[in-house]
Amino acid sequence: MKFLLASSATGGHLYPALAVADRIRARDAGAGILFVGGAEDIGRDLVGEAGYPVARIDAHGLDRRNAFKALISLMHFLRAARQARHILRSFEPDAVLGTGGYVVAPVAREAKRLGIRVYLQEQNVLPGLANRISERYADKVFLGFAEAAPAFKDRAKLVYTGNPIRTAIFSAPAARAALRGRFGIPESDRAVLLFGGSQGADAVNAAGVEAICALSRYEGLHFFFVTGQRMYGEVAGEIAHRLGVIPARIHVIPYADAIWEYYAACDLIAARAGALTVSEIAACGKPSILLPSPNVTNDHQYYNAKALADVGAAVIMRDEEMAGGGLARGIEGLLRDEARLEQMGVAAARAAKPGAAEEIADGLFGTGPS
Repeated sequence: MKFLLASSATGGHLYPALAVADRIRARDAGAGILFVGGAEDIGRDLVGEAGYPVARIDAHGLDRRNAFKALISLMHFLRAARQARHILRSFEPDAVLGTGGYVVAPVAREAKRLGIRVYLQEQNVLPGLANRISERYADKVFLGFAEAAPAFKDRAKLVYTGNPIRTAIFSAPAARAALRGRFGIPESDRAVLLFGGSQGADAVNAAGVEAICALSRYEGLHFFFVTGQRMYGEVAGEIAHRLGVIPARIHVIPYADAIWEYYAACDLIAARAGALTVSEIAACGKPSILLPSPNVTNDHQYYNAKALADVGAAVIMRDEEMAGGGLARGIEGLLRDEARLEQMGVAAARAAKPGAAEEIADGLFGTGPS
């Protein structure tokens, strides 16, 4: 069988597609898999490194600010649709999966017109525009969070699977002891992972600097602080300036591809609330302080975070709450309450959906929920 996966190049859309592709390949090593992305997408190296071919279409976002820009958007869409039709006819997939971004709508539309099965995977509690537009073309919509259901029109199409995440994430709990040994963290010590997403976040970095400097007095406390490439030098320099020297137990890192290793080694995670981050934290069974970005459409990170907070697995802190030492106080308070940390971790694990990638792959093969 052959499968076409349409996705933007952002990690939140691309990693779920890769997780499903890996599941397809594990089930049928001979399956044909083709990724389709936008012509100007970056980050496609991840797909090539995973061994999957990529085709591109000239897809652009919808701009509705005025009639002229809307007309230009329509012209872009029609051109992208023609390109998608050519790819679909050449590749002849048995099914299409769209995981989000403006590339999905033209691919889903043309696949439906050609009689190809169409599936969508929505990561967030508040669905993106592309998936909401494309619902009309879909046979099924796989939901990362059950709370996303009201945003779609046809409940019969919805299947709550959870978000498909990388296989390595699931090995985190079993690898804890080995990784803490490698990082030099005694079992009696505590470790915190702090990050603002793959690109970093200025507000999280600022609060992180304050937290690390305030809590550096605790000898048994380790930090892994992933700053993003752009801000790494400035953040590391500020911590070094304030502390005189960065202690060996404080690790300032520009980027962490194997983020699961830090999940495994840490006792508490403080992070932005992207859909995949929230799902990965749950899969690892970790307590968390979730820091929803205010700079996203419809405040959707807050609602992602709320899904864990509502079951007692996470604490939510807005940017204004974590500033001025708020994040430091939140971290310190939770680390002092071991019983609560344990309860939060158990609640996170209960909220996880570890079979998501496999369930979605079953749907693409035609053996999933009808």
